[in-house]
Amino acid sequence: MASGVKVTDDVIAVFNDMKVRKAQANEDEKRKRKKAILFCISKDLKNIVLDDGKEILLGDLGTTVQDPYQHFVKMLPPDDCRYALYDATYETKETKKEDLVFIFWAPDSAPLKSKMIYASSKDAIKRKFEGIKHEWQVNGLEDLKDRHTLAEKLGGSSVVSLEGSPI
Repeated sequence: MASGVKVTDDVIAVFNDMKVRKAQANEDEKRKRKKAILFCISKDLKNIVLDDGKEILLGDLGTTVQDPYQHFVKMLPPDDCRYALYDATYETKETKKEDLVFIFWAPDSAPLKSKMIYASSKDAIKRKFEGIKHEWQVNGLEDLKDRHTLAEKLGGSSVVSLEGSPI
């Protein structure tokens, strides 16, 4: 069931920026690159928009953000739904990788109406996010407070580290 909610151009632009990694990016461009970002449904329930101020930039890492994964988890509202993109950096036994993960955050404590509209609008945003390999629906902090769960989603037992921390 589609909700009729539309994805704004800003959301699509952010996704495209996160998806395309410029090999020749200068340091300033790299610092502005998004590591994680949250999206919400607008107050009028018509659009999926950027959740103001809810982002982690690569330039924040090591300065205002020590552990990007834990910082991301803390950005999620405890009692409302969100969509998120998280640019996971991880290592398998063979190689280093970076993959975008689409996360649908629907905590058990969120109002039923919010859960319903986010669930029925999820396909609209997923259709715009072409090429996402990993999707994760999360219903509570216990599902994501431990980085093992994300590591499992990314590559199962072959993942040996996530964001530089051993699994």
